[in-house]
Amino acid sequence: VQLQASGGGSVQPGGSLRLSCSASGKIFSIYSMGWYRQAPGKQRELVAEFDSGGKTNYAVSVKGRFTISRDNAKNTVYLQMSSLTPEDTAVYYCNAVLDSYSYDDSQQLSLLKDTYWGQGTLVTVSS
Repeated sequence: VQLQASGGGSVQPGGSLRLSCSASGKIFSIYSMGWYRQAPGKQRELVAEFDSGGKTNYAVSVKGRFTISRDNAKNTVYLQMSSLTPEDTAVYYCNAVLDSYSYDDSQQLSLLKDTYWGQGTLVTVSS
């Protein structure tokens, strides 16, 4: 299983960016999927996610400015970021908790639940 993120870059304050993250591989089901970020010298924090019940959760600091959406058929989530400020500068990581699948020698289906991270994409907000 791999998570491939894209869409980071540099933008001026007040600008917008859209991040994408696609999960690929032997995926049986996805429990949750979303975005975290880590700014220099800070801990990684949740930005936005679809939780295991399908509900969206946002960090207080991004509510009203960021919107997470998804395409279930493509195992893809998007993060539309608007009204960006320098405080949004960070490496953004895609995250998913999912079941991958495999078959043993007797063709018995086996599922393995695990947490996966994308490679991170840098978002820089600066004038």
